Amino acid sequence: MKRRSRSTSRKNHRGFISKSSLFKILFTLLVLMGLLLLFLDVQIRHQFEGKRWAVPAKVFARPLELYAGSPLSLKDLKIELRGLGYQFVSKASQPGQAAFSSSRAIIATRGFNFTDGNEPARRLVLDFNSQGLSTISDYQGNELALVRLEPVLIGGIYPLNNEDRDLIQLEDAPSALIDALIAIEDRDFYYHHGISPKGIARAMVANIKAGGFVQGGSTLTQQLIKNFYLTSDRTLIRKLLEMPMAMLLELHYSKDEILEAYLNEVYLGQDGARAIHGFGLGAHYFFAQPIQELKLHQVALLAGMVKGPSYYDPRRHPQRAKQRRDLVLRVLRDQGEITQEQYQQATTADLDVVKKGTLLKEAYPAFLDLVKRQLRRHYRDEDLSSEGLRVFTSLDPIVQKEAELALTQTIAQLEQGYQGVNKLQGSMVVTDPQTGEVLSVIGDRNTRYKGFNRALDARRPIGSLVKPAVYLTALEQGYTLSSHLDDSPYSLPQPNGQTWKPQNFDKQSHNNVTLIEGLTQSYNISTARLGMELGLDKVIDTMIRLGVRRDLDPYPSLLLGAQGLSPLEVATMYQTIAANGFQMPARAIRTVTDSNGNALSSYPFQLKQTVAAEDIYLLQTAMQEVARSGTAASIYRSLPGSIRVAGKTGTSDDQRDSWFAGFSNNRLAVVWLGQDDNSPLPFTGSGGALRAWTQFMASQPLESFHAPTPENIEWLWVNEDNGYLSAAQCEDARQLPFIRGTAPQQTAECYLKADEQDDPVSRSIDWIKDWFR
Repeated sequence: MKRRSRSTSRKNHRGFISKSSLFKILFTLLVLMGLLLLFLDVQIRHQFEGKRWAVPAKVFARPLELYAGSPLSLKDLKIELRGLGYQFVSKASQPGQAAFSSSRAIIATRGFNFTDGNEPARRLVLDFNSQGLSTISDYQGNELALVRLEPVLIGGIYPLNNEDRDLIQLEDAPSALIDALIAIEDRDFYYHHGISPKGIARAMVANIKAGGFVQGGSTLTQQLIKNFYLTSDRTLIRKLLEMPMAMLLELHYSKDEILEAYLNEVYLGQDGARAIHGFGLGAHYFFAQPIQELKLHQVALLAGMVKGPSYYDPRRHPQRAKQRRDLVLRVLRDQGEITQEQYQQATTADLDVVKKGTLLKEAYPAFLDLVKRQLRRHYRDEDLSSEGLRVFTSLDPIVQKEAELALTQTIAQLEQGYQGVNKLQGSMVVTDPQTGEVLSVIGDRNTRYKGFNRALDARRPIGSLVKPAVYLTALEQGYTLSSHLDDSPYSLPQPNGQTWKPQNFDKQSHNNVTLIEGLTQSYNISTARLGMELGLDKVIDTMIRLGVRRDLDPYPSLLLGAQGLSPLEVATMYQTIAANGFQMPARAIRTVTDSNGNALSSYPFQLKQTVAAEDIYLLQTAMQEVARSGTAASIYRSLPGSIRVAGKTGTSDDQRDSWFAGFSNNRLAVVWLGQDDNSPLPFTGSGGALRAWTQFMASQPLESFHAPTPENIEWLWVNEDNGYLSAAQCEDARQLPFIRGTAPQQTAECYLKADEQDDPVSRSIDWIKDWFR
């Protein structure tokens, strides 16, 4: 009996927890909870007070400069303003608006803080005539010398999570957006301390009535905690963490600080791999406008999308999005934030969402690819994707638009005109030959394709585009434009036992031809003979001095362009020719600043003379003749005869590649057409790429190419057949430039002595000399 009592006693003792043990457990839990809260508190403050977001670098196009005498057309101005998201209205009164008549534009600009000074927002009056912009003044009638529009935002460099956002301050947000957000998401925002018992109760009632989950009770603070610190997973642990973290956040920071963070953090949709965060970016993404310019019905739509960005996507589900927008407007009206009249106007308005693909941000992937490569020479990827740098580039949206149109229309016409050509690809590079700045890059027939960039990475045989380098080498070695070349059949045994037998395109040989004729008519045989006589090493050296950086193999086929270059490399090579022998690296970046606009680095104009001015002048003369009477003579069916241009057609072996590279005084463009499977084309460089080049150049305000004549250059008359000295009135005579001391010594039969040449006939044709100069 006594033993049973002890056993029972022990059993009873094991069945209950003593007060001391319970106290220890509770104390331990409290300590752990305290430590957890302390840990959460440290984490919240550390992230909220530090660099909250990895802010992508923003990439801008060049600013459009407006001045009297600019060759800008009304059509081009509209292209620029559409890219900037300007609204075309009947009366331009608010920033971001423009009004047009047949010869006048009135623009209310937004202003912009450039690195070299602030451009204020103001109303401009622009008058146009047939030549371009004739006068520019402010709305008070004061004439202005120069005004810069804000640059078009063309892209960004994103962090690994692909989040993109345009940071705004609370005062930047329209008051209607704040009202709508609080009304629809958290009406007690300014009265609770992170969690709202009222909101939770309302949500529970609504869910019970609906028989399912239709409404959440989370405050804006809780939503910020979820998005900023936690995940979107609907788990009990997340909810348990969310509440104390929200209260801690409210303990340390003001309502305005929390609201500003929310405005920049909220998720609003997906653009491919790019995540759209924050109302600042949302305004641009959906409406192509700064957030300050949004109207009531637009901010109501953005506020309504917070509940479900995919579900209420206005582009995919416009009816659903409109219903959600109208609900937000109804709540605003019921709460007295807007009037009945405002409600009616807003609910009857269209969604006004711009069509995806019309935005210029991310519209130029090939150009952005070039920018990123040039930036990475000086900046770490981490800095580019997280520090909010501002990158100002040379891209010209107007030039890019016209280049895209020329390339895509030419491809469509060629595919329609030639059976079996249905996979034609193309790329194009446009530069300013005076500065080396890249104005436009197209890497695919789908100009917004973000994959393989043919303009930078496609190494395709350049065909006859290499010939200017061969002929320049000859001119440097003492040849003249009237020197005779042998264009008779040619064969060259190769080390592998095969024989190289170049042929002309017409399958004919032409015996003796002058050097300028060999280049103008693009004869292969005479070029091959000339190149082998000069030496492959000398031709390669010339190509290097023209700007080619790729290793080149010293094979005879190099002389006819069998080795591959990218369109950008070709542009660099021709840039040196257009710039009178000065090598200028192609540059896409002008300036990089920090997020506050302080300049970090600039990419100044650089040049180095690598070819003598006299030799390049002779080559330029021959390349102008290519456009006048050679393989590119079709140019002047579209361009006026008063505009001098120079260039060269290129067709690779078996017509697998169609090229043209050419320039005026202010535009240099390289066009490539071909097929990715290397199948032959039914057209040559003049039948394909030249068509796109000509259409593009015809759309531009071209300046005639004019090369300064070096002092030791003299223009003389020579006989076209034999290259002997001749006179203006002689048959088959043409005028050519010569470096002094290199003129032909032999004379044609009708050659007149110098004192007999000074007659009215000779003077009357001096315009030919002036034309070339």
